[in-house]
Amino acid sequence: MSTAELMNRGMECLLKELGIIDAEQFISVIIRERDDYTKWQRDYFDRMEPETLKTEALHYDKENPYKGDPSTIVS
Repeated sequence: MSTAELMNRGMECLLKELGIIDAEQFISVIIRERDDYTKWQRDYFDRMEPETLKTEALHYDKENPYKGDPSTIVS
């Protein structure tokens, strides 16, 4: 996927989930804050209850089935 395609898909997701105003605000925060996304993500998931994480992961998997080559899945 090219950078342009990735940015287009990302913006589509933001607009769908947040709407135009909140999507723009989110982008502004990301640009301004210069946070370490990996650390933020780790902290976010570390605070999540295991059962909540499991439920959300199962829901995501059901809504977004893997469509790639199954031989590339690492188990």
